[in-house]
Amino acid sequence: MKTSLALLMTLSLLAASAAAKKTAETAGKRETAAKIAERIRRADYEGNRDALAKLATEMTPYVQEGPLASRALYWRGFALWRRAFNGFNENADAKDLEKDLSAAVSDFNEASAKDPGFADSRPAAASCLFSLGYIAREDKPRMQEYVARGIALMAEGNRMAPENPRLLWVQGGGHWYVASQRGEPKTKAFETYNRGLQNARRLRGSVQDPLDPAWGEPELLMSLAWSHLNDKPADLEAAESEARAALELVPNWHYVRDILLPQIREAKKAR
Repeated sequence: MKTSLALLMTLSLLAASAAAKKTAETAGKRETAAKIAERIRRADYEGNRDALAKLATEMTPYVQEGPLASRALYWRGFALWRRAFNGFNENADAKDLEKDLSAAVSDFNEASAKDPGFADSRPAAASCLFSLGYIAREDKPRMQEYVARGIALMAEGNRMAPENPRLLWVQGGGHWYVASQRGEPKTKAFETYNRGLQNARRLRGSVQDPLDPAWGEPELLMSLAWSHLNDKPADLEAAESEARAALELVPNWHYVRDILLPQIREAKKAR
């Protein structure tokens, strides 16, 4: 009896030790993945496309890690998405952009499959699909297929989290494009961006898990600045104010600091 009890206690201690070890390993992997995600965000703002490609590869070991998988897939897709977006600013090869965007869509869709309640993967995939549609604009059926898929994902995202600032950021861009094509005022785009900005500010600091997306406020300010610059008539004072507010949040943002703000200044000089 004593022997059996001692054996049970030993087995219990071994099981507890194994469980503790597994928990520690999972925590270590989560911490490493979170650090990679942070570096991805930094590389995006810096416009460092080489670093984004490298960091996407660094995230790959975590895309099959159980509870980490959906977020690791999101951030790997994010790195490729933003590598493509930065590539548009550099007139990168369209085939390279298409490759990154297609891989990002695949990652975002897989993140949704692994965690159906993860709303952020939908607008991210939709944004990539809209960009693929732009690249394929000379091939109407292909362009329409990409756009239809993107619209379906945005509808799904709206059902899940209609006030998500990142969804509203993508949605605002869609409203701008549609109004431009129709020659209509961009009122709805500005309203959507401002709604997203209010939500982003309200939610600031509320996301506790570093692997959960919390970006949006700087991006919404940037899009408002770009929109005020490109609206007719332009509101250059608002554009400069919004660009500077974005830089206060992200001082190392290459696009805003080195491209957008100089464009606003040149437009003010040309008045």
